[in-house]
This record gives sequence, C-alpha cells and structure tokens, in this order.
Amino acid sequence: MRDGDPSLFQGQQREPLAARMRPKTVDDVLGQEHLLADGCPLRLAIDRGEMQSMILWGPPGCGKTTIARLLANTTERHFEAFSAVTQGIPRVRVIIEEAQKRLHREGRGTILFCDEIHRFNKAQQDAFLPWVEDGIITLVGATTENPSFEVNSALLSRVHVYVLESLRPQHLEALVRRALAYEETNGRLARLDSDAVGMLVRYADGDARKAINAVEQIVDDFDADDGAATEITTSELEAALARRMPRYDKSGEEHYNLISALHKSVRGSDVDGALYWLARMIDAGENVMYIARRVVRMASEDIGLADPRGLTMALAARDAF
Repeated sequence: MRDGDPSLFQGQQREPLAARMRPKTVDDVLGQEHLLADGCPLRLAIDRGEMQSMILWGPPGCGKTTIARLLANTTERHFEAFSAVTQGIPRVRVIIEEAQKRLHREGRGTILFCDEIHRFNKAQQDAFLPWVEDGIITLVGATTENPSFEVNSALLSRVHVYVLESLRPQHLEALVRRALAYEETNGRLARLDSDAVGMLVRYADGDARKAINAVEQIVDDFDADDGAATEITTSELEAALARRMPRYDKSGEEHYNLISALHKSVRGSDVDGALYWLARMIDAGENVMYIARRVVRMASEDIGLADPRGLTMALAARDAF
C-alpha cells in the first residue's frame, strides 16, 4: 500500500492539496515581491512584529489568506478566521469577547481574518471600529473588490490597504512544479512535459489555487496503481481540464477593468487589442446590450469626426442585435 493510496484516507476527508501546501514562512510565498521582499512595507511590519489592521485587496488565488495566516504565525498571535459570507455580527461579538479574555489572561493578541469583508454592508462594518481602535483585535480583511467602494470610510481610515497582484507565469510554473513534487513525495506520481506545464499555467490565469487544484485533479486522474509515473501530454491534459472560464464579474473590479481596456484599445487604434477585450467580455457572458451602448459611446466620443461613419455603424450593429 503506497502513501498516496486513497484507502489510507477512508473514514476521513483528505485535506485539499492547496491547504496542505500552504507556505509556512514568508520566504516560501511566490509573488507579491512588492510587499514581501526585504525592505518592502508588509515585510518590514512582519519582521518588526508590529502588525496593524489592514485590508488585503487582490484577485482570487493571489495569497490573501496565506499572508494573513503567516502574519499570525510570525507575530505569535492567535489567528481567528471568519467569513462574511457565512457568519454574521453575533459571531463577531463572540470572537471579540474571547479576544479580550485572551489578551488579559495571556497577553496575547488576536488577528481576526475576515474573508470577503466586502460582503458586510457599511453598518455591519462599523461593528469592528471600537475593537480595532482599542487594539483588542488586529483586523485583516480580504477582498476582491475595490475597498474604496466596498469598505466604509470610517473603517478604511483605520487600516492600511495592501494591493496584491495576480501571480505571474513564472510564479505559477514554479508552483505547478512544486505541487507535482509535493504529490510525488506522497507516492502520487504524474509527469508533465514543459508544454503541458505551460498549458496549465495559462489555464490558471494568475490564480494559484486554480493551478494547485488542477494539479491535484490531474494526479487523481493519472496516478498509476503500480507506482510508475505517467507522462501526461498536452492533449490528455486538455481533455482532463474543464473549459477555462476567463476571470470576470458583471459588476465588480474586472467588469470595469475590461471595459476600460476596450475603450483604451479603440482610442489607441489597437485593432487586435480591441477585438481581444471584446471577445473576453462576450466569452464571459457580459450583457451584449451593455457592450453595444459602450461601443456607441466610443464611436461618438473617442472616434467622433475622425470617422463620422463610426456612430452610424455602431447604432446599426446595436439595432441588428
């Protein structure tokens, strides 16, 4: 029986690979060098052990939860995870009460990690204010939405906002190879050639969690019972992975990023760029009438008298649809 044999986990739920691989030290984190490299703001705060309340703003899978856990580990504070999606203010009050007791009894602070903090309305966010001010908790909020719009001004004035970036291709490639090696040490073998790794990197689209979950799925699908490593081709990989949906949302940050990119491509006469951003939005399911209205604006405001036919064509395309 090999270590990776699923029968070892009968009667218990195996922890996802992404959780098992979560970095144990700041130096293990891939990406976010602008925050975590030596001498950078968040790294300096961690090294000094002087944590202040903060908002971590970034796309899915960029390391927000990982960084929050590392903050607690490196500063020896109690880590309390909380989701604004599934839990409410009554749970916050319980956490605060426990944090007060812990601080008075042990002299140990508490990091309250609030995932999806933008899901709280502005009044609910006010519940954090007195405890953040008194230092009873150090609030670390995570959000994929712009805090300027989604976090109330009173709370925003009491926290630092750190902007996290999607992982770059070189980070994802290193992460994929690390995940494959991690699975191999547990007797679960699969080999990807360089083209397959590149395909997996493109599939992940900057999202570390998506990359690791894909590796776990591939190993589950191709791990041989005889302990021999299976060489996975790009065609097999393509068949194994579900169709990749581009990162998008219909009312959040990515929605405005993409329509802005389309505007700038048209304004700059970048035909390929304009077609790319247009295809991204249509492929992700954007309301075509919304795109049509914005194209009419572009024809009027950005093209204007440079080509008076542009507005006529845009209106005709809208009407035809």
